[in-house]
Amino acid sequence: MNNTENQIANKVIGCAIEVHKALGPGLLESAYQECLYYKLQQEGLVVEKEKLMPLIFEDVKLECGYRIDLLIESKVVIELKSVESITDVHLAQTLTYMKLGNYKLGLLINFNVVLLKHGIKRIINGNLNY
Repeated sequence: MNNTENQIANKVIGCAIEVHKALGPGLLESAYQECLYYKLQQEGLVVEKEKLMPLIFEDVKLECGYRIDLLIESKVVIELKSVESITDVHLAQTLTYMKLGNYKLGLLINFNVVLLKHGIKRIINGNLNY
C-alpha cells in the first residue's frame, strides 16, 4: 500500500496519541520513541529508527552523526522530544533532516505536554504549519 505523506502523518499522530495516553508526560524521549516505533510497526508501516543522515558538502559525504528519530515509509520525518517547550532549535533540527533527505513532511512531537495535540508541529516543505 502506497500511503501519501498526509495519510502517514495521520497514522503517526493517532499512534502517538495512544502512546501518550498510556504513558503520560514526563518520561525520557527514548521511552516514547520505542513505544511509538512498536505501535507504528503494528500498523503495518515501514519504520526506520535512528536513521543516519549524511551531510553533503562540496561533493563530499560526511558522516556527522545526524540521525532522524523515526522515518516512516521513507517519506515522513518524525522528530521526538520530551522537553518543557519546543524551541526554534528543535524546529531547525527537523527542517535540516527534511532538507538533507529531501522529504516533504515532518512531524515534531513533544511528549512532555498534558494534551499531545499541543505538542505536535507539522512541517511541510520547509514551512511550519500549526
